[in-house]
Amino acid sequence: MRTSIRAAVGVGCLFMASLSAPGVAQTSRDRAVYRDPSAPIEARVEDLLGRMTLEEKIVQITSVWADKNKFLDAKGRFDAAKASELHPNGIGHFTRPSDLQGVGSPFKTPYRDERQTVELINAMQRHALTKTRLGIPVLFHEEGLHGYAALNATSFPQSIALASSWDPQLLEQVFTVVAREIRARGVQLVLAPVVDVARDPRWGRIEETYGEDPYLVSEMGVAAVRGFQGETIPLGKERVFVTLKHMTGHGQPQSGSNVGPANISERVLRTNFFPPFAAAIKRGNALAVMASYNEIDGLPSHINRWLLQDVLRKEMGFKGAVVSDYFAIAELVKIHHTENDGVRAAARALNAGVDFDLPDGMSYSLLPQALAQGLVTQQRIDDAVRQMLRLKFQSGLFESPYADAKYAASITGNAQARALAAEAARKTAVLLKNDGLLPLNAGKIGTLAVIGPNAARIDLGGYSNVPRQAISVLDGIKAKVGDRARVVHAEGVRLTDTGDWYEDEVVLSSPEENRKRIAEAVEVAKTADTIVLVIGGSSSIFREGWANNHLGDRTSLGLVGEQGELADAIFALKKPVAVVLINGQPLSIPEVVGNANAVLEGWYAGQEGGTALADILFGDANPGGKLPVTIARSAGHLPMFYNEKPSAHRGYIFESKEPLFPFGFGLSYTTFDIGAPRLSAPKIGVDGSVKVAVDVRNTGSRAGDEVVQLYVRDVVSSVTRPVKELKGFRRVTLQPGASTTVEFSLDRDAFAFWNEDMKYVVEPGEFTISAGPNSVDLKSATLTVGQ
Repeated sequence: MRTSIRAAVGVGCLFMASLSAPGVAQTSRDRAVYRDPSAPIEARVEDLLGRMTLEEKIVQITSVWADKNKFLDAKGRFDAAKASELHPNGIGHFTRPSDLQGVGSPFKTPYRDERQTVELINAMQRHALTKTRLGIPVLFHEEGLHGYAALNATSFPQSIALASSWDPQLLEQVFTVVAREIRARGVQLVLAPVVDVARDPRWGRIEETYGEDPYLVSEMGVAAVRGFQGETIPLGKERVFVTLKHMTGHGQPQSGSNVGPANISERVLRTNFFPPFAAAIKRGNALAVMASYNEIDGLPSHINRWLLQDVLRKEMGFKGAVVSDYFAIAELVKIHHTENDGVRAAARALNAGVDFDLPDGMSYSLLPQALAQGLVTQQRIDDAVRQMLRLKFQSGLFESPYADAKYAASITGNAQARALAAEAARKTAVLLKNDGLLPLNAGKIGTLAVIGPNAARIDLGGYSNVPRQAISVLDGIKAKVGDRARVVHAEGVRLTDTGDWYEDEVVLSSPEENRKRIAEAVEVAKTADTIVLVIGGSSSIFREGWANNHLGDRTSLGLVGEQGELADAIFALKKPVAVVLINGQPLSIPEVVGNANAVLEGWYAGQEGGTALADILFGDANPGGKLPVTIARSAGHLPMFYNEKPSAHRGYIFESKEPLFPFGFGLSYTTFDIGAPRLSAPKIGVDGSVKVAVDVRNTGSRAGDEVVQLYVRDVVSSVTRPVKELKGFRRVTLQPGASTTVEFSLDRDAFAFWNEDMKYVVEPGEFTISAGPNSVDLKSATLTVGQ
């Protein structure tokens, strides 16, 4: 077998060498099927694949990132001669063209702007199309978790905030804008969205997710995919391919520590973690999936054949490309110790189903050795290359490889994008408590103190960059108040002296210096009639922990540093206090909640967050967001999520077992009444469906949004089932006194589960159908499912 493979490769190389003779390659290439835009994509893929050498194939399934500066000149411009020398077989895939330094903080070294990025991409494409043997264009990828992570691009609220909108249409609009800004610079693939179900708030990446519930994550994930890709393949001119992250179990790592083992049973995987991937693939047509760093039952995901082949491809029907997480194949040797060397690790990942090696291709560059040793087959390499070529043809790269810098500049961070960012921030804020203090009346306040480490500081969360503008809470309040009230400010506490999301070292601010700041803040606050206390977290102290020297997970769910002391000192003044939280981690702060008159969860609210939160504080916008996670009272209550099993959380001696705030919770400046669900039939068959109608009425004095939530419980089942599961939701806007009826349809998937034999079944019996404004305050009806 090894001899035949070597022989085949050798004959192929001789044939390709003959084509590379002067005049022969160009003539043959111009007449080739792969150059014909009217030919079927699969025919183009096969024609091009058949013309490639092994070396050219390996280029397509590897990438370039940290070594990019080797073929860039001193001004960061593309050097064709150096590129030809370093990459004689071309560049198949290029990582994050917007960054200048490979790995580093954009807050210290600015990234490329629109013109610089387009110039680099166009120069590389021109070289690839005219100076390489087959003229295969380069595919570029970027990050776009909640906005294109590049200089000047629009920064929307972080993912956990977007999920708090419970508004899939909003997400589709947001990611349509993000896709347009990315594609305008010449990029075709984005490493987003994250559809991990997050079930541990100690995990630094929970902010990147759409929360703890598989149904909510599925709906938001599908909306994000449709925003990025549109609904047609090949891609439209302003669309990009998505990459679903991370397959899977990533959101509940051991000890809440990033990349930790996910010791999760198959039934729980199928119930909670698989559904968002399946939905995004089947309903969104996602064509790239990233394998996760973690292991499941002793198998890292990058070598888990069952996960990547049996489940992803056979069960979910995935037809696209599986990409590695950054350096994850090398980590099979360095971290997991499942292989002795890089050659075997590369072979095992390829055989398991990983098609591309990101970000540098260091592992898959060893595949020729693996082929020579008989560890992989030429067919498996070809299958992976097909995936890359297919994406390139489906993105229109062969016909439209170049970008327009002037157009990119005109649409990046424009007025439309900024307006949408402000709307998103208003819709994603969650009012957690209000004794009547909010909304504030600027004309009656006199002096307003805006206190806290996050009042004047702007934090956009992880995978962010530097947008054209960003507005702090303090600036938003000043602009809103104008000359109607006096606004005073003090920092109160500083969270860190050095470090950000990108930098490895983070140094917390000195407690002694912070106590001086607290004393100064108290003196400022004494002059005020009302206080807005802006506290929470930062993306330097809670973030993706991607290395042993770059940690980001926490053992606590409380406030970092001396913020608790600041809050106590402010509350001791006995003045009205509205707390605004700016953070990515759901915070367990019962003392703060108990002492505050109002608590507004703003999350990382994006570049227009200061304006939007001021709109809410002063009543020009009515909060309508809902929590996509359960907020526990302490880390000792973990794991805590609403869809728990009946035996969970029996109780604790001396402590309440109840969450600080339940999943789906959020208040408004008006009130609503949600009626009991009305069923179209009291009984259905096991393969039947039922329509559910829920009446909702605005019983207050102002217009507002309510999210009607629908939950299902299987009363008795052959294996234990969650006490309730979200199966529908709808955000509605109602004027005072107005009412509407929200209708849902529950089909087999609303009642089915994985039984003792791991079969997906519906068992006859009674189901409780409940509706309400959150996962606790529910009204119910009973549905009988019969044979």
